[in-house]
Formats: sequence, structure tokens, C-alpha cells
Amino acid sequence: MTTRVGGWSGPRNISTAMMRAWENRPDTVVVDEPLYAAYLARTGIDHPGREEVLAAQPTDLDEAVTELHARLPDGVSVHYAKHMAHHVDIGSDVEWTTAFRNVLLIRDPAEVVASYVRSREACEPEDIGLLQQQWLLEQWDDAGLDVPVVDSGDFLRDPETHLRWFCDWLEIPFYASMLSWPAGPRDSDGVWAPYWYDAVLASTGFEPHRPRVVELSPHDAAVAEACRPAYDALRERSLRLV
Repeated sequence: MTTRVGGWSGPRNISTAMMRAWENRPDTVVVDEPLYAAYLARTGIDHPGREEVLAAQPTDLDEAVTELHARLPDGVSVHYAKHMAHHVDIGSDVEWTTAFRNVLLIRDPAEVVASYVRSREACEPEDIGLLQQQWLLEQWDDAGLDVPVVDSGDFLRDPETHLRWFCDWLEIPFYASMLSWPAGPRDSDGVWAPYWYDAVLASTGFEPHRPRVVELSPHDAAVAEACRPAYDALRERSLRLV
């Protein structure tokens, strides 16, 4: 039996560390932000490494989605796709997502914005994914899908409990190898890794949760507050395992 998981996050969350955890399973392959090039091509937005991303991935969304259904290597039964929620447009046709076991990974918007603006000067509400995550969950609710919501702050308080829960939900075995991994790059990392992945490249496991002191400019604080209602609504739906 093949299990195909869509992990939907915003930027500056623990999404890459989560990808590391899944890739450290013996039965799993991962794909890093497969819709990124299609998003850049569609929007024209300028991101670090834009031309490298456009050259490395399909710029057509349908082609990118088709690749998510490619045959898995022998001995592999789990496919984990790390998605950025802002790579889909609110109001677009996302019926294709219903073929996957989807998970939403959320983080407090003030923390996201504070981290995001250290890598890019500009930040607007649509850049950090929470609005798109709320909309995606509405589509999946309408389709009758069971989609867990996980707050990264909760997850980091007890990664093992959450990962065991996910494996039970997916009806696949849990592996303790999901809790730690060797430092350094992976062949599966997107070509954008040099611009965004400094912390995860140095990591060997999930960083313990710690409270963040956040200081934002007036503009960035307004961005965080614009996304807070979406975060609060998603937070109400989040798993409470710890």
C-alpha cells in the first residue's frame, strides 16, 4: 500500500525539519516544495534564487502535480511532499489535493514574520501562508476530508508523541529514526536551500521549544495581525496531545 502525504506549512516554520524526519525513515522518499517554480512563474514574484528554482522544477502546475503521483522506488511505500501553502492561490482549483493525506503545520504569525523578514525585506499577509491554510482547510472540510492541524509550538514540546500520532493516523509504523538525523545537506533539498536552510543544515533533530521575544516594525506587526484571525481559527482546530 502506498501512502502519499502533503505537509502544508507557511515559511519559517519547522517544515524542513519535518521533511528531514520523514526522509530518515527507511520506507519514505520526500520532495521539497514541488510547486515552488510554478508559483514563481505564475506570480512573477522575486525570491532569492528565483532563476535557479525556475530551471530546477516544472513551471506548469499540472506537470508538478503529475510528478507527485510518479511511481515510487522499490522498497518505498511512503511519499512525503513538503508544501508551502502560499504556493496555491485562494480561489483556485485545488481538487487535486484531495488525493493526498494532508496535514497543516501552523505557527504564530508574529514569530513567522519576525523570522521571514530576516531573509527578505518585504512581507505581506499573503506571503506567510496562514490565509491560504485557512482557505485550504475550508475546501477540505467541504470535501469531507480528515485533515489534522498541528501548531509547531505544541509539536516541539513533544515531537515523539506527535510523530507517533501521525503514524497511527496514517496507519504506518513509527520509526525512532524520525527523531534525529545527520547534519548537512540532502540531495532532496531544493536549490533554494543555500538561501533559507542555514539552521536546518546544522540541525540533528528538532529544536526544543522556547518562548520567542518578537520585535516587529509597525508594518510587519500589521502583517502579523492581519493573519492572526486565520491563525486563531486554525489553532482552535489543532491537535492537543501535550
